[in-house]
Amino acid sequence: MALEITRLALASLRGVDGNEWPVHGFVVRFPGGAVLVDTGVGGPQRWLDDWRVVNRSVADALDDLGMTPGDISLVINTHLHFDHCGQNAVFKHAAFCVQRAELDRARRESPKLADWFDFMNARFELLDGDAEVLPGLRVIATPGHTVGHQSVFVDSADGLSDVLVGDAAYKPRQYLDPASDDLPEGQASDVAAWRASLTRIREAAPDRVHFCHDTEIIHS
Repeated sequence: MALEITRLALASLRGVDGNEWPVHGFVVRFPGGAVLVDTGVGGPQRWLDDWRVVNRSVADALDDLGMTPGDISLVINTHLHFDHCGQNAVFKHAAFCVQRAELDRARRESPKLADWFDFMNARFELLDGDAEVLPGLRVIATPGHTVGHQSVFVDSADGLSDVLVGDAAYKPRQYLDPASDDLPEGQASDVAAWRASLTRIREAAPDRVHFCHDTEIIHS
């Protein structure tokens, strides 16, 4: 199946380091449909103020591609932090593919975010580890940033392999040097698991690595 990845610029926010960080989602198109990986920023207004969010509607971003939210048949959330699932409710018609451990964590730790990912009649496709979502599109469990984080591997139409790492690595620096002890705040809730997950991604030898919070693409 021919798959094509397009990055969406959904927001910018001010990190605890004082720097501006982009927020990206990714559309993966296949013949007859499309999957969205992460939906961008949403949540209680205080959170948006604290992070100095400059937000963009995911519907507007899709419109730039000649698409509407109705064109998205499935949403994959790499994890359920406010900058990755904040516009899930735009896709009430779609199912949300998440790790069971991540949904349990988010319901327990982030009840104030529930309206943005756990709204009435939200349909979850719960995974317990790795899974093939579509031919050429699979998720692998990459815990460490959160206990239920997952990354998305895509066999692209040009014959190369891509990985959308979500927050398994904020920046190329963390991806390239997982042994470093100089980690940004929030990068790893479990450092040992985080390093093991990054090692697993790297050993898969993807041709291209795409980041949620950086515009650089690593080419192997």
